[in-house]
Amino acid sequence: MAFTLDPELAAVLQALAEQGGPTPPPARDDWRTLRARGMASMRWLASLLPAYPSGFPLVKADSHKVRSTDGAEVLVRWYEKADSAPGSAVVYAHGGGMIAGSVDLYDSVVAGYVQATGVPFLSVDYRLAPDAATGTGPVEDVFAALTWLGGHAAELRVDPSRVAVMGDSAGGGLAAGTAILARERGVPLARQALLYPMLDDRTLTPDPRLTPYVAWTWDDNWTGWHALLGTAFGTDAVPPEAAPARVATVADLAPAYVEVGELDIFRAEAVTYAQRLAEADVSTELHVHSGAIHEYDRLAPASRLARRAMEDRRRVISAL
Repeated sequence: MAFTLDPELAAVLQALAEQGGPTPPPARDDWRTLRARGMASMRWLASLLPAYPSGFPLVKADSHKVRSTDGAEVLVRWYEKADSAPGSAVVYAHGGGMIAGSVDLYDSVVAGYVQATGVPFLSVDYRLAPDAATGTGPVEDVFAALTWLGGHAAELRVDPSRVAVMGDSAGGGLAAGTAILARERGVPLARQALLYPMLDDRTLTPDPRLTPYVAWTWDDNWTGWHALLGTAFGTDAVPPEAAPARVATVADLAPAYVEVGELDIFRAEAVTYAQRLAEADVSTELHVHSGAIHEYDRLAPASRLARRAMEDRRRVISAL
C-alpha cells in the first residue's frame, strides 16, 4: 500500500523545494556537516514561531547551572507564566539527532507550551555528541536537571510527584532514557511524553516505501548514533539508558504519551516501545499521525495535523 503525504505538509515542502535546489546529503559519519545543517534547519523552524520573549509576554525565563553526574556544568532554563499555579512541571529535552540543537533554539517551542498550559518547564541544554559528551552523558544531563528540579521544588512551587519529562526526536529518546534512570534510582516521575522519539540505534535499514518522505535519513541516524555511542555502537555494550529500545524490561516506568508520524523512520521503534509499555501494564497513550513526516508540527505549525497534536499535548501537560 502506498503512503500519502498530508496535503498541507506537501504544500510546505513544495514551496521549500522551489526556493532552492537539492543539496547532496552529508556523508555517513560526517557529524560536523550534519550538525551545521541541523542547526541551520532549527533556526529556520524557530523563525516560523513567534519570537521569544516578545511573542510570549506572559512567560518569563531564568537560566541556571546544574551539575551532571560526571561533574560537568549544564545550562537549564526555567520558564513560567505570570499566573502559573503551584504544582506540576515538565523537564524538556530538545531534538537534534544527539549532535545538534540548544535551549536557545527551543525558546519559542518551550515558551509556547508554558503559555498554552500554565505549566512551568525546565529546558535542558544537554551536552552534544561526540565532542562534548558520549554514551550516557546526555541522558545523565537530563536526569541531573530532573533531580535539580526536585531539590528546588519548594522555592519553585513544584510538587515533585507531579513532574514529567518530555522531548522530541533525540530529546524524546533522552526523555525515555531519563524515565529509565528515574525508575532505577527511585526518583518519582509522573509521566514521560515522547514526541517522535529516537529510541533505537539499530534503525539503520532503509524502507523504500518511506524513502521519498524522510528528511532525517537512515544514514543520518547512523551518524547520530555513532557519534553518541562510539565504539559501543552496534554491539551489546550499548547502554539502555542511551538507547531505550534496548532496555530489558519496561515494567514500572512512568506512564507514557507517545506520538509519531507514519512517514517517520522512527515510527516502528516508537510503536514497538509503546506496545511494550502497554503490555507491561504501563498506562500508555499512542498516536500515529497519518501522512505525517518527522517534525511535521515544526514544519507546518498552523496545519490541522499540528493543531490536533498540540491539543493532545496540551491536554496531557495540563493533566499533570
